[in-house]
Amino acid sequence: MATLTKSSNWNNASTKLVFDPPEGEAYSYSLWAPELHEIDERWYIIFTANADNESPPPETDMLCDYTCPAVNHRMFVLESSGSDPWESNYSLKGQLDTYDQFALDVSNPWTVSTPLSQRTILSVPTLPWEKTPYGRPTNNRLSSNEAPQQLTNPHNPNRTYIIYSAARSDNRNYCLGQLELVGQDPMNVNDWRKTIEGPVFYQNALEEAYGVGHASFTTSPDGRENWMVYHGMSDPLGGWRARTIRAQRFEWGDDEVCGDPSFPRPGYGPYRVPSGQV
Repeated sequence: MATLTKSSNWNNASTKLVFDPPEGEAYSYSLWAPELHEIDERWYIIFTANADNESPPPETDMLCDYTCPAVNHRMFVLESSGSDPWESNYSLKGQLDTYDQFALDVSNPWTVSTPLSQRTILSVPTLPWEKTPYGRPTNNRLSSNEAPQQLTNPHNPNRTYIIYSAARSDNRNYCLGQLELVGQDPMNVNDWRKTIEGPVFYQNALEEAYGVGHASFTTSPDGRENWMVYHGMSDPLGGWRARTIRAQRFEWGDDEVCGDPSFPRPGYGPYRVPSGQV
C-alpha cells in the first residue's frame, strides 16, 4: 500500500506491506490488480492471485495457441481491522468466487449471493481491439474484458458508465472500452450501450505510450478537475515489469451535463499539476 501528499509526486510516497501470503496456498503467487474499496467503514483490498508462478513470457504467450500454459488467477479479499486504511491491519477473508460470472450481487464483500441463473453477461470481447494480437480471430483465449470501473458524470448522476480494460495487460494492445447505462436496470444487458467503434483510450506510439489500461478515476484536491490513473509502458515488449503508473486529466465533453467522458491521448507530459495541489 502507498500513500502520498501530492498526487503528482510518487517518488516520495510512503509504502507498507499489508499482506505477505504463505507458501502452498491458492493465493501464494502473482498477486495482481489490487483494488481498495471502502464499504461500511471498513476497507477491502480485492486482488487476484495464483497457486503457482508458471507463466510464459508475455510476448510468447500473446502469440501462442491454445496449448500454451494459461494464467489461472482467482479473486481474493482482504479486510481492514478499522476505518483507517493506512493504520489498519488486514486479514484474508477468503476467495471471491466469481469464475465465469460477470455481473453479480454479494451478501458481503467476499461472498457472492446471486444464483448463477440470475447473473448477467454485460460484455463479451468480440471486437478486434478487444483481442490480442489486434484483430486476430483465432486466439480468443487471449481476448478479455476485465478491470471494470464505474464512472458517473459528476454533473449528472443519471449518466453512468463502466470503463473496462480489453486485450492483454502485458503488451501494447491493452486499452479501455466503454459501456453506458441507458436504461434503469443495470442487471439487464439491454439497458447497456457498448461503444463499438473502437477503444476510448489506447496506445499512442508517437509518445511511446503502450499498453494503457486498468484505469481508476478521481478528482483534483479541490474537486474541480477529473483525473484518471492508469498503467502503461514505454517498452512494448517489456511485459508486466515495464509498466509504470501514470495520471492524466480528462473532461466530460462539450456539454458537461449530457456529455460522455472525453479521455486524452496517453503521453508523458509534462502536465500541469492537479488543481488545488499545494
